[in-house]
Amino acid sequence: MGRRNIPEVNAGSMADIAFLLLIFFLVTTTFEEDAGINRKLPPMLEDEIVPPIIKQKNLFTVLVNKNNDLLVEDQEMKLEDLREAAIEFLDNGGGVNELGERCTYCKGKKSTESSDHPNKAIISVRNDRETDYGIFLAVQNELVGAYNFLRDREAKRMFGANLTYTKIDSMLASKQTTDKALIKSLKKKLDTIKVLFPLKISEAETSN
Repeated sequence: MGRRNIPEVNAGSMADIAFLLLIFFLVTTTFEEDAGINRKLPPMLEDEIVPPIIKQKNLFTVLVNKNNDLLVEDQEMKLEDLREAAIEFLDNGGGVNELGERCTYCKGKKSTESSDHPNKAIISVRNDRETDYGIFLAVQNELVGAYNFLRDREAKRMFGANLTYTKIDSMLASKQTTDKALIKSLKKKLDTIKVLFPLKISEAETSN
């Protein structure tokens, strides 16, 4: 009996198929975007520029140790009480701003021992290197929540009860509208509110 010839498999097109599959998965696969904390770094200061002097009463200090304990203004505090304390500090309005103007929209206690004006109020956060990342995010969330509460309040006062700061911000972020005129108007409203309560959260150097 003669030897039977084994038919060969034509693999010449396998590379093309693999290439097409690769393109298919690249086009159809979705990648999750990591969510982060929106912070703008301060500009680099020139040597001859002297940083402004900040009064202690305009500084709201938040410390988180390695045991995830919270120390606010040298006093122990629970995380759930942080937002209210920050609101009280930011909304105090006990003095004047750089132009000598009093805060006419502040509804705080007007204490001379707390922040003079929202434009001067700074929140300083310092974490230990061993602080849990979850606690770090929770603290940041409460502090930003304090700003959003006050910004929402002023947006309702200026633009109506149905148009809050967070709602406008969400509309722009999710691109719910393509109307250029409306987008411009909404951005202008956001900028107006940000001037009233500018977000000033300072990340102090992490302690060992």
